[in-house]
Amino acid sequence: MSARAASGAGLIRSDVTCHQRGALVGDDALDHVTSDHSRTAEPEAVAIDRQELRDLVDSVMDALEHHSSSFASTPGGAGWLHVQHVPARRFVAEIVRKLAALDAWEPSASAPGPLACVPDEGLVGVRPSSSREYLVYTVTWSGIAYLLGAEAPHNPAHSVQLRNRSHASTVNTEPDPLPSDVRQRDVVALSWTSRHAGTLKPVLVELERDGQTGLLLDLATDPAERCSAPTSASIGLWSAPSDLFTLSGTVEGLQPPDDGRLVRVKGYGLQLARLARLLSVLLETSGGCTQPSWRAIVRAESWLDSVLAASRPHTVLLSNDTSPLGALAAHTAERRGVNTVHVQHGAWTAESVAWPALHSRDIVVMGERDRLLAQGWIRHPAAEVHVLGQPRFDALTGLDRQEQRRYLEKLLAAGNRRSPARILVWACQPFRPDHLKAQAELLLDGLRAADGDWGLIIAPHPAQDAQVFASVLTLGGGPLVAVADPRIGARGCLAGGNALASTYSTCGIEAALLDVPVLEIGAPGERTLDLAPHGLATRCHNAGDVAQALSALRDPRPRVPRTAMDEVCRWRGDSAAQIARLITRRAETLVGSSAPVHRDASAATSTPPLAEGVPAR
Repeated sequence: MSARAASGAGLIRSDVTCHQRGALVGDDALDHVTSDHSRTAEPEAVAIDRQELRDLVDSVMDALEHHSSSFASTPGGAGWLHVQHVPARRFVAEIVRKLAALDAWEPSASAPGPLACVPDEGLVGVRPSSSREYLVYTVTWSGIAYLLGAEAPHNPAHSVQLRNRSHASTVNTEPDPLPSDVRQRDVVALSWTSRHAGTLKPVLVELERDGQTGLLLDLATDPAERCSAPTSASIGLWSAPSDLFTLSGTVEGLQPPDDGRLVRVKGYGLQLARLARLLSVLLETSGGCTQPSWRAIVRAESWLDSVLAASRPHTVLLSNDTSPLGALAAHTAERRGVNTVHVQHGAWTAESVAWPALHSRDIVVMGERDRLLAQGWIRHPAAEVHVLGQPRFDALTGLDRQEQRRYLEKLLAAGNRRSPARILVWACQPFRPDHLKAQAELLLDGLRAADGDWGLIIAPHPAQDAQVFASVLTLGGGPLVAVADPRIGARGCLAGGNALASTYSTCGIEAALLDVPVLEIGAPGERTLDLAPHGLATRCHNAGDVAQALSALRDPRPRVPRTAMDEVCRWRGDSAAQIARLITRRAETLVGSSAPVHRDASAATSTPPLAEGVPAR
């Protein structure tokens, strides 16, 4: 079950010429009405069953696919809904949540009818987020009224927040020329987050030992997510043109006229042509590499196509082939006859991905439970799934717990304070600020009630704005709290903690592999990594659960069997080498390679990271 944040509008149901009609009004106006009414905060606070939500979103996306998927395509034939499926699906989920909230209002559920828009309110807006770059688009209640058929002659498509965002010039539409030192490469890898880089670079190192040359394309637009230079001259690093993802503007084809075609959601008729028009707002706005505009996607396809034409690889290596850039890269590679290999970079659960689809030919997953999920998500007709672990975790074998412990103690002992005897590391995610505040309060209340002397280290997510934790640091009278350097992150300090808390950070798996106790926090029904059923974590719904779990750490804990660990992640320290062998064998089988393919690749692990301040890369 999940609940949504409230908005400041109200709903009124009235009889107009024998027809019931709903109106959206400002919250204050509800104090003076006598007909059926509700503040939108009330139905929006109603919990929604997650499976029902997924089923409704699937229904809308299927209808949208049949109605609108052919309206726009890249020059290379990638349809707009295929490439932009993830942001579109997330937006549709926001629509479905509001329709479910409307259905929870009894006067509307008993007699569903049209709504009237709030004059001049934008139809598409954004919700608060702690992410530095990612925008959480949402539909306003006027947008809901518009989708259900209301006239909106004076309602702009963009909310004030979106209208205030700066838009780059669209004059330059051709990508920059390629570097002058272009040469043939066996494998081209794409990265646009630090988690991608940390996952793919060890594989490129192992491929080099196998006689294979590699090229890493750095597409990150957030400076903190950029790739560090490879240590070998055989592994090239190219950055995307600085203005590759700055294009914005209208999308040809996504302004269809009303045609009367509907999809039913909770008794309401959602107009598909209008849905396509609202989705075009997302595609018009440039959001960097994580949410590229449609014009940026078209330009990125041209640039990527020229890279593959010049480097002539036998394999394109990805850590995400579902979001816009990944889907585009997989499509472009397949069109050129290049094999595609996807290496899972983060933890999966049944509901953890916005779109359960994998487009690559070879799919490498961490554990046996991921194999089952991947087999249900594959889209490539010849796809194969391989359980080979996580290359980023190979380096865990070389971590120095004592050095990481000293780093944590130094943070908590700043300003002549005494470091607590026991330390909990909180591996965060870029949730909205109010969600993070609730989690912080849960942990601090649990630490106060737990046996022993505890302190808290907040480890921001690599894509998170650490300023969001300023209010937590000002709380007095409780456990000592400090924030780790965002460049270090949870994986750079978790080995030094007495326990790690998170909702669904992959760092929970890393901690479990290192036998650091894991607390999976969140309200009942909130998704986690589901490590608890495997005996790798303790599920904590509230502060009392946290206190009990931490107090129980005084007693010895039984070792987790390797079979249980392998269900979540196969960890032998040789994942990168195993994936490299898979790539070279596949290349030899499918297309061959211009460089010799050696079968005696070294199984040595990557160079161990520095013990203190290990960057999350």
